[in-house]
Amino acid sequence: MLRSASYIATLALCLSTMTAAPLPAFEQEGRMRDAPPLLDTLALWLGANFDLPLAVHNPRLVTLPGPELIAMRYGDGARIAPDRVVALYDEATATIYLSDGWTGRSPAELSILIHEMVHHMQAMAGHRFACPAARERLAYDAQDAWLALFGEDLQSAFDLDPAMLLVGTVCTH
Repeated sequence: MLRSASYIATLALCLSTMTAAPLPAFEQEGRMRDAPPLLDTLALWLGANFDLPLAVHNPRLVTLPGPELIAMRYGDGARIAPDRVVALYDEATATIYLSDGWTGRSPAELSILIHEMVHHMQAMAGHRFACPAARERLAYDAQDAWLALFGEDLQSAFDLDPAMLLVGTVCTH
């Protein structure tokens, strides 16, 4: 069983729903607003349950329209459905980019932040991987564990089945 899982999950969900306004953790229209309690709470949960060392600093959080996320991930001109890229982590700038529709007001939406926080914590710890896909395994495991706290999983929340996860998390070279 995950240590302190339900307490920390409940706390994180409460922090994310305390106001009707968007979470105060994003750079929107060039303004950066900080929300360390939520990020710190998620990082504590990840550290306690997945042996990830706490990062020295929190990542920047920035929202972008779906097409810009796709261009960052796959390059300009990529023909990917806008809902297929909902977030990404940029190690060079220690920034988590989230879709501009992200609110963090549900376990599924918070699981997206959990996934990207894993990448931030991996980067801050200096973890290295054989290929980019290999770093995804722990991120998906953490995301799935988070969702399980609320009776969901990656398949029910995002239509990601085990075969898709396997293919997306192994090195093929």
